[in-house]
Amino acid sequence: MKARFSELLGAAQAQNAAVGAFTAYNLETAIGVVRAAARRKRGVILLVSERSFDDVFVGALVAVAERASVPVCVQLDHSVVHRTIEQAFELGAGAVLAAGSKLPFEHNVALVQWAAGHGEVEAELGGIEGDEDIATAVAAGALTDPEEAADFVRQTGAACLAVSIGNVHGTYREPPELDWARLEAIRERVDVPLSLHGASGLTDDHLRRAISLGIAKVNVNTELREQYLRTTELALDRVREGANVLALNSAQSEAVAAVVEAKLAVYDGY
Repeated sequence: MKARFSELLGAAQAQNAAVGAFTAYNLETAIGVVRAAARRKRGVILLVSERSFDDVFVGALVAVAERASVPVCVQLDHSVVHRTIEQAFELGAGAVLAAGSKLPFEHNVALVQWAAGHGEVEAELGGIEGDEDIATAVAAGALTDPEEAADFVRQTGAACLAVSIGNVHGTYREPPELDWARLEAIRERVDVPLSLHGASGLTDDHLRRAISLGIAKVNVNTELREQYLRTTELALDRVREGANVLALNSAQSEAVAAVVEAKLAVYDGY
């Protein structure tokens, strides 16, 4: 069933849990995510990146959400393009991530204020380095300032704030060192749900601790892509005879579902 972004996050917060947000580049991935969510009886978010944004594909993800047996929200992930954000809402996405963290503070505020006039918005403050679609090893960027975060949320009306506490998109150049005191300080000052990006390179202990300190949404992308490609490589010889595309697609969806199910077990409340 199609779900509101804020309702998913609010329900997770109430249970000291986090919503899993998983990037889908095709329907095999989306089906795997929803299949795992149904097994865990948990709501999830299907993320669509700006590079893969397409009217037909977003419409297909919305259809997957509508037909799911658990709450599912479709979210446009990381965009600063006004028309793309508008289109996402027009096509039925429940939220967008207005990714203005690389803009000057005032421009970031203006972007989120504008986007919030069209629907529910996740904002981003601080330098979350790396590429959402291509796994590259990077070091952490500028960290989110707790006082600035409080001011930012007050001005923008954002429904969720993605924080930078030492996390990165893609893979980590060095073992991640997350600033737990900073996360606590942000949580004390900000009253909207917090989001953690770059979860593919973090341990389960990292994630459990982040959730215990107020993270209500966790984004996963790289691990899904890696498992999808690994499974495709292993299955190709087996399915080539007879050109059995259905068997390949089934293997791909099940591989994604296994990763998602394991993640959702970590994100569940205590």
